[in-house]
Amino acid sequence: MAKGYWVSVYPAISDPERLTAYNKLAGPAVQAAGGRLLSHVGSRVVAHEAGITQRVILIEFDSFEQAVAAYESEAYQKALVALPDDVERDFRIIEGID
Repeated sequence: MAKGYWVSVYPAISDPERLTAYNKLAGPAVQAAGGRLLSHVGSRVVAHEAGITQRVILIEFDSFEQAVAAYESEAYQKALVALPDDVERDFRIIEGID
């Protein structure tokens, strides 16, 4: 079964401290859904082409379906409510290759 991944790239964060409430809710929600953090704030990034070097988060799940279910979970939806409006984020759920 192919793994699932959450990929979040943050092109613009005007105030990183405002992400605290979101992070406090999102971390436990992701862990409870079986997600494993593979990269985090402070991970080294080398950007090419139109890439950016700002915050990049990569989370792995045992399956694509598990990754989708985690996003749709009540716990994660509560975390999304806490995500500040001034945060620009490119979020994707992708299926890995077996």
